Amino acid sequence: MSTAVVETPEHTALRSAVASLGKRYGRDYMTTVVREGRHPDTLWAEAAKLGYLGVNLPEEYGGGGGGIAELSIVLEELGAAGCPLLMMVVSPAICGTVIARFGTDAQKAAWLPGLADGSLTMAFGITEPDAGSNSHRITTTARRDGDDWLLTGRKVFISGVDIADATLVVGRTEDARTGRLKPCLFIVPRDTPGFQRSRIDMELQAPEKQFELVLDDVRLPSEALVGDEDAGLLQLFAGLNPERVMTAAFAVGMGRYAVNRAVEYAKERTVWKTPVGAHQAVAHPLAQAHIELELARLMMQKAARLYDDGDDLGAGEAANMAKYAAAEACVKAVDQAVHTLGGNGLTREYGLASLITAARVARIAPVSREMILNFVSHQSLGLPKSY
Repeated sequence: MSTAVVETPEHTALRSAVASLGKRYGRDYMTTVVREGRHPDTLWAEAAKLGYLGVNLPEEYGGGGGGIAELSIVLEELGAAGCPLLMMVVSPAICGTVIARFGTDAQKAAWLPGLADGSLTMAFGITEPDAGSNSHRITTTARRDGDDWLLTGRKVFISGVDIADATLVVGRTEDARTGRLKPCLFIVPRDTPGFQRSRIDMELQAPEKQFELVLDDVRLPSEALVGDEDAGLLQLFAGLNPERVMTAAFAVGMGRYAVNRAVEYAKERTVWKTPVGAHQAVAHPLAQAHIELELARLMMQKAARLYDDGDDLGAGEAANMAKYAAAEACVKAVDQAVHTLGGNGLTREYGLASLITAARVARIAPVSREMILNFVSHQSLGLPKSY
């Protein structure tokens, strides 16, 4: 894909370098890691050593000084090579960004160097059994106890808690002026007493496992609170908008991988002396998938640019649109790729069948396509709410 219109020479060089790294690992590496119950530690370590994991974090803390635009390029290219790193969405993109923007000097010094060089990872806990990702319905609450906080609640579908050094947990505290609950973010180290996790049995085959968390009066020092207690939604969406952009990058990369595999097959697979790719019934759907992925990528790049430029309101709209477009394009691309290969598309050899489930995740998480349509209809079009 050509990116000259919307990317700088530095971005093009980064894309090329990450693509080379991805090709050295590829889909076989990732499927082997999953099959053996391991984590992609080798790829993670090499990406970190090359400066890719912390490319969005401040230089003074060991990062690359870039933004979500650069980090999304890294994830997209690894995905296009068949070896995406899901924890990039969480650790440097959400947690690293929130701490870099709103954390205290002590929090930045404690976490950002490790997040940048990959030696530390952080999970993100927002989703709850009854609230989903609706921050207004979250029931995990924090209350003061002297100088400490006591955090109580439950979270579900939290990725990578077993390998993360801490989890950035979204809770709610009471506003002393209004009595209303407002969202706040807390850093909870993995071995904190009362912080329990249990693995959720998923059909999805991925190295990053999903967990339910139970926080039973988890005692945290005052410095566990990230940023200003009164910042509320501003701090939360400082992490959620990058999450949507990075989910779009994950989906675009996966879709590109699927289309590329299908194109290779369609060029080589011959029936009645003609490659199947010569037939429009095969060629046109793949061309459509390619077009839709390109369009999704453009919206993703717009969202990343708006966010990096400090336009949080504009980035919120664009990030939701990018996530929606990328998820839809990815699902269609994977489906068409599998269909192009026929029975071979369901074999382990070609590495596409496992993407059928993985592609659906982008439609569901971190926010469903229906909630994005709600957002666009209300915020962009000004239509009244039905709820």
